[in-house]
Amino acid sequence: MTDTAATDRPRIEPSTRVLLHDLGIRRDRDEWIVGRMATRTFVALPAAGARAVELLGRGLSVARTAELLRAETGEELDITDFVRDLAALGFVARIGDCPVADAVPPRASLPWLRPRAVRFTLHPALAVLVAVLLTAAVAVLVRRPDLVPGYRDLLWSPHGSLVLLTGAAAGWALLFAHELAHLVTARAAGVPGRMRLGTRLQFLVMQTDISGIELAPRRQRLTAYLAGIALNLSVASALVLVLAVTDTGTTAHRVLAAGLLLALLPLPFQCMVFTRTDLYFVLQDVTGCRNLYGDGLAYARYRFRRLLRAPGPAGAGDPSTRLPPHERRAVRLYSVVLVAGTVACLAFMAAVTLPADLTLLVRAARGLGAGQGLARTADSAAVLVTLGGVNVLWLVTRWRNRRARGSVKET
Repeated sequence: MTDTAATDRPRIEPSTRVLLHDLGIRRDRDEWIVGRMATRTFVALPAAGARAVELLGRGLSVARTAELLRAETGEELDITDFVRDLAALGFVARIGDCPVADAVPPRASLPWLRPRAVRFTLHPALAVLVAVLLTAAVAVLVRRPDLVPGYRDLLWSPHGSLVLLTGAAAGWALLFAHELAHLVTARAAGVPGRMRLGTRLQFLVMQTDISGIELAPRRQRLTAYLAGIALNLSVASALVLVLAVTDTGTTAHRVLAAGLLLALLPLPFQCMVFTRTDLYFVLQDVTGCRNLYGDGLAYARYRFRRLLRAPGPAGAGDPSTRLPPHERRAVRLYSVVLVAGTVACLAFMAAVTLPADLTLLVRAARGLGAGQGLARTADSAAVLVTLGGVNVLWLVTRWRNRRARGSVKET
């Protein structure tokens, strides 16, 4: 049979020249990160690979590129296969006179938002302003410990349905603002970014894909990763300052106190780095790991097979040995956090969250029966819509994301 895939590929001769898409290159330790911002595809290359990309991008032929690299490195490199690999990544627009099929770039959120309009978010003065606001709020709390929020502040109204509905509305608004902070700071660095719903274990989350930030300088990368946390802290600090001048016991004071707690509640979740939170990406960047979660998961599975003395795939050994020493240590430590955190999180869901949700849903369903009264019926309906809607949305989001991952060929 004729291999149609082989015949469709452009022939690469020694004299062939290629046209590359607009690529970004950044040095990272002993490697170079090369990527295409439009498709958010990135790869780590050794110095010789980055040099080959540079030479091919200047219009040199395959033979001339190989010749220069041989003179510079003393090694014989297969540039023909290298060009094919670049084409498979979507980095090549044309091989010789033949155009290369291109993938459809993922859509960006708020495409009308231009980097120039939000450049201020990367200015160091903004970080100083956040620090000053946070320091002022801490100083107020030290002088006024009665303003430190507690769980009772969430129950600002005797009507449970009102507490749930306003809490859900404020919580989602803060969540959107948190992710918008990531998007805006990344856009200031020229990264498209896209916001969407996702799941982390039993949690429904909003997440922002800013993978293109890998090509930016470290300060900009860390700013984009920490922008959401900075937004929550800024909102909480501002609310503390307003609470300090608001009469205690008034409805306005109770509502502000509830908002303060809602702004702070997502922050402990950020410490759950085993679910790839904002702090996970900071940790991954600081340790210099390429895929801390994926490598940590692979190492945990390897250790689990060793513990059970179960046979692994043919030729499979310790997957961490192929990593550089600094990554190997970080991955092995992270795998412990990954396993312990995941087990604890799922156990808490089984022992606390799931029984509580089921109890609330059953009570709400009973409250819809005949003779319950208008107030009880409305309260039960609000619980069913709010709590039940979140769980349904989690299921739908997880199914859609798994289906999307299954339909995309990973490289």
